[in-house]
This record gives sequence, C-alpha cells and structure tokens, in this order.
Amino acid sequence: MVSGLGVAVVGFGWMGRVHTQAYARVPHHFPRLGLRPELVTVVEDVPGRAEEAARQFGFATTARDWRDVVADPRIQAVSITAPNFLHREIGVAMAEAGKHIWIEKPVGLTAADARAVADAVEKAGVQGTVGFNYRNAPAVEAARELITAGEIGRVTHVRIRLFSDYAAHPEGALTWRYERQRGGSGVLGDLASHGVDLARYLLGDIASLIADTAIFVPERARPSGATAGHTRASGGELGPVENEDYVNCLLRFAGGARGVLEACRVSVGEQNNYGFEIHGTEGALFWDFRRMGELGVSKGDAYQDQSVHTLYVGPGHGTYSAFQPGSANAMGYDDLKVIEAYNFLSSIADGTPHGTTLADAVHSATALDAMSRSAESGAWVDL
Repeated sequence: MVSGLGVAVVGFGWMGRVHTQAYARVPHHFPRLGLRPELVTVVEDVPGRAEEAARQFGFATTARDWRDVVADPRIQAVSITAPNFLHREIGVAMAEAGKHIWIEKPVGLTAADARAVADAVEKAGVQGTVGFNYRNAPAVEAARELITAGEIGRVTHVRIRLFSDYAAHPEGALTWRYERQRGGSGVLGDLASHGVDLARYLLGDIASLIADTAIFVPERARPSGATAGHTRASGGELGPVENEDYVNCLLRFAGGARGVLEACRVSVGEQNNYGFEIHGTEGALFWDFRRMGELGVSKGDAYQDQSVHTLYVGPGHGTYSAFQPGSANAMGYDDLKVIEAYNFLSSIADGTPHGTTLADAVHSATALDAMSRSAESGAWVDL
C-alpha cells in the first residue's frame, strides 16, 4: 500500500526546481517505494516565482515566508533549497516541528551551523538527507566497491578536482553567493564540500589538511533586481567579493593515504570538470563527471606499464537499473538527485538513514572550516 507524504519546497531557484522534479520522478523509477510525495507548498519570496512554480508543477499552495510551512499539518517533509545563510534557521525550525528535511549543502555557513541542524534532527527523531549528489553516481559506487574489495591494493593517494566557470565572467552579479555573511566560504562551501564528501565516501575520514585560497575576481557589480542562478550585471555599483574563488588543499587520511583537493569557480574553459584519480599499490581508478557512466580501471599484478580499461556501468552498479536496462546508456545530473530523493523518502519510510546524512554534512563542514583556518595560518590543521 502506498501512502501520501506532504512535501514543501523552500526556495525555488534552480535547485528548488531540481528537487521538485526529483519528487515527481521517484514513483516512476522506484515504484515499490511505499511513499508517494505530494507537492503541497512552494515557498519563494521573489514576486511571482512561487505562483509560476505552482502552475508548472502542481503545488497546492504558495507562500512567501517559510515560517508558514512550520505549523502546516499537511506537510511532513521539506526540501530546503534557500540561500546558505538561511539553512540553519530553517533546518532547525523544521526539525523541531517534526518535519523530515532534505537540505542542500553546505548546511549553513559553518560547522557549528551544520551541527545545530544535525542535533535538531537527532533530538526530534526525524530524518535528514543532504545534497551530496555525486556519490550517487553508479560509477562512484562501483569505485567504492573496488576499493573496499582491495582490487587496487592499498590506496596510496588521490586527486579530486572540481573546476567550473560559472563565476568566471567579470560581469557576474554580486549576489549573496559572494558575501561572507550570507554565502559563507565561497567555492569551499559550493564545490569543495562535494570533494570532501567524495573523499570520505571513497577513502574514509580525513585526519589533517593544509590549504591555500585565493580571490581572482575581487569586485563585481551589484544587481538591480531579483536574481536567479548566475546572473550578469554591468554598470552597477561595484562591491568586494568577500569569499574564495579558489582552494587548493593537501589531505592526510586516517588510513594513511595522501590526497590533493582542488576547486575553482572561475576556471575559464572548464565546465563542470569534476572527478578523481585514485591510486593504489596494485592499480588505479579514474572518474570524470562529464562521462558519468564510465570508470577507468587499472588492476592486476603488472605494476609497470599496466593497462587501463573502461568500465561502462550498468545493472548491478548502484541504482543504475532503476534508470536504464543495459550498460553504457547515459544517465545525467538530475538522475543523481532522483536517487537522492529516493534515499530521503526511503529513510522516512523505514526510519533508517539512507544515503548522505547530517553527520556527513558535519564532517564536510568541519573540513571546510579547517581549510579556512589553514589558509589564514599557513599551517596544517588536525580534524
């Protein structure tokens, strides 16, 4: 028997749209799930945006203030896709109201914010899922299985990259994303947070790190009106970019491996160049998000001149079979968010956490705070 679950989406920029579409698709890809999400309320303070979302996606009601959701008995689960500086306040309030939360990363601006939300979720006994979607790629899950099985020997070192050009244009508007008070730690929270989660998911806990950061576009023009995504603005009053465009970090893992994590939001010529190379004593693994269904694999006993073959993921790798019937059929970014929605709803259905949790968010935020401290001091920081 399938039960309905009242859902609200708080914040309807691009990510709010992605969450909404994921809810709509879950029953099609995972028909045996005992919960069916029902879109009750969309919250957005930009005039007209919530109403447009309701017309397009079928939300029953709209609201301008997220507090309207807190006391609404029709709503049992909430997607929090509002700007970063609101995550802690909204997350804590929803959890305390007994509502399950699917919250985008970073969970607030600091590790203290993430812990506050995690503590509220634990105290309320509700479920909390976090938007670290790249670990949901079937190729990433296949890599984790190979590492765990010892197929590449003992992992020695890893390089994780997250390069993008979304902020490369000098006319990119000075939105909340570039302010320390509202956006937090810039590319650290936006992209490096994913890198930390991938690192922990694949190799285990990070023991210590040292980092360097930089701002390459120091000023931007303030927008004249509401913005969505990465809007351009020219001719407006210039203001300072307060948080990081770039981070480079050396990692030491608790298991003894070493790593490099590099992220940049102003990399001209790079569009979503996310991936990793993992080396072990007997082999290596290579993954590029832009070729999401392929995993480069080198394993054996040759050591020198050992070849690399391409594994095309298929049924049997993660949740691939919920989307495609045979190997090498392409999946996309939105599919990863459908998997995330499925994990969230599964957690609610059986009361057991599935996928990424608030504990993962705390670990990631702790590493980001350590990167910031290290960049200021120039020293290694223990986690």
